Amino acid sequence: MNWNYQEQLPADFAADSRVWIYQGSRLFTMGEALQVENLLNDFVANWKSHGTPVKGFGALVFGRFIILMADENATGVSGCSTDSSVRLIKQIEQLYNVHLFDRQSLAFVIKGKVELLPLPQLKYAVENNFIDASTIYFNNLVQNKAELENNWMIPVKDSWLSKRLQIAL
Repeated sequence: MNWNYQEQLPADFAADSRVWIYQGSRLFTMGEALQVENLLNDFVANWKSHGTPVKGFGALVFGRFIILMADENATGVSGCSTDSSVRLIKQIEQLYNVHLFDRQSLAFVIKGKVELLPLPQLKYAVENNFIDASTIYFNNLVQNKAELENNWMIPVKDSWLSKRLQIAL
C-alpha cells in the first residue's frame, strides 16, 4: 500500500489549517468510498461559516479515515460550521452502517495493512508482540495540517501510547 497520504493534501492550505480525523470501524467498499468522496466534495464545496464560504478539504484516506480540513486563514470556522461537519459524519455513519466516533479503537499498520485494536486489548497486544515500539500508529489527535503531515503516522514510541505502555517499549 502507498502510505504517502501527504500527496493527497492540498498544497495551498496553511500549515495551521484545522484538521478533524474520523476513523471508520471498517473499510469502506470501493462503491461506498466513491460515494463518500462525493459527499465530502459536495460538503466542502458548500461549507459556510456565517454565510462565508469555508476553504475546506475532505478526503477518504486508506479506505478508512475521513479527513476534513479548514484553512482558517481564509475564513474562520465557527461552532455552526463545525456542527455541520459533524452532521455530515453522522449521516455517513447511518448511510453505511459504520462507526466514525469510536475513540476506544486504535489504528496501527500491521503487516502492511491498517488494523484496529480496542484500547482494552492494547497491553495484551504489546505483551504478545503484535505491537512494538516501532509499529506505526495513527495519531488521530492531530489538530492542524502540519501535525497531520508530520505526526499522524508515527511509531508507537513517539506517541502518547509510549507513556501508557512503558512495558516492553
